[in-house]
Amino acid sequence: MVRFRDVLFKNKSFTLLWVAQVVANFGDRLSQMALIALVYHTAPGSAMALAKVLSFTIIPVFVIGPIAGAWVDRLDKRELMIASDLARGLLALFIPFFIILNKMLPIYFIIFLIYSVARFSIPSRMAIIPELVEKKELLIANSLSDTTKMIGTAIGVVVAGLIVNMKSIGAMGGFFIYSLSFFVSAALMGMIAKKQPLSHIKQDLIEATKAIEESIRKSIFAEIKDGIKFMFRYGDMRFILSVFSFLMAGIGAVYCVSITYVQEVFGNATRDLSFIMLYLIIGLFLGTVLYGRFAQKISKKRSISLSFVATGMAVVLFTAGIKSHPSIMSGGILAFVMGLCASPIMVSANTLAHEVMPDDIRGKVFSSLEAVIHLAFLVFMFLTGLLSRYADKGWILVWCGAAFALFGIGALILEMKRRPIGD
Repeated sequence: MVRFRDVLFKNKSFTLLWVAQVVANFGDRLSQMALIALVYHTAPGSAMALAKVLSFTIIPVFVIGPIAGAWVDRLDKRELMIASDLARGLLALFIPFFIILNKMLPIYFIIFLIYSVARFSIPSRMAIIPELVEKKELLIANSLSDTTKMIGTAIGVVVAGLIVNMKSIGAMGGFFIYSLSFFVSAALMGMIAKKQPLSHIKQDLIEATKAIEESIRKSIFAEIKDGIKFMFRYGDMRFILSVFSFLMAGIGAVYCVSITYVQEVFGNATRDLSFIMLYLIIGLFLGTVLYGRFAQKISKKRSISLSFVATGMAVVLFTAGIKSHPSIMSGGILAFVMGLCASPIMVSANTLAHEVMPDDIRGKVFSSLEAVIHLAFLVFMFLTGLLSRYADKGWILVWCGAAFALFGIGALILEMKRRPIGD
């Protein structure tokens, strides 16, 4: 029987990858909080300014994602991750310089480049695991990786928020530490034993270049078109597409508005925001565990619909609650409830998608689905960012919560008229 300690402490290469993942995960949270703090100090309370910055972290999903896949599949993943970390570390060093000059446009460009390079590193980090552990250790290795990511995200959000909120560090110091995290990660990856000789790299580059040429021919619009075409061939996929699209549109709609709303209510950039995000993450995690343990007999479609209704009500309660009682305790509890209510949506939708989608086109459809839902996120993030210039942020969040609830009620009504599928 394979144990956690056998994989984590007896396999040096996997241990190095695991530690590098912890460092990189913290760096990502630090980047997130530094960007939020930067916007808070340059354009206080502007959801649109925050949406503009964050959009440059999402656009690479469409532009670079398909191209990056070709490289990851054909090049040495260890070398690719080291190069990615070094490139991002060097790029991040330029951000404080432009903060001093008060130039936001170059910062947008650098953020876009950093997250473009990340599209090569993220899949490489997951794809290299089977090369470092034995087949019988894969389940434990992936469990360790996923659990570490969840716990690291929760702790990283709070620590990063507190660090960036310190006057002596701020957004500028946050980006210096962010840069350092990449160099540490690259050093750790460099200590992983190589399995592929250098003589193969030239041939790998040739193969990757050919694959990239094919990938470039396919634009984001073609990706979305393919996603819709394949999904509409299967009845349940239409439901799944609507669920993911509406969920990501809703998250995009509330993301920047809720961040700036919390900043205005509590009067600081990241300190209280980080604790509220921690409670939200804990709620999501616990909700996922409880749902998997106790709700397996409930129809997945019904679970999704009820979860939308509950999440919508939780968003409204959170908005009104922190406004009338602006404390970490009340805000944290309400954020926890919100995470608890929302968690079944993703679990049920992902499971239903796996059940109804044929194996031979699953990868293609999920790739297309990612493009569709990220586009929904971007569009609605900008729409509510623009709307927040003319309407109260609290009311925008209330309207978004009501839209979530109405979507869930509508889905429940439709489900009552049809036979439940997927159970």
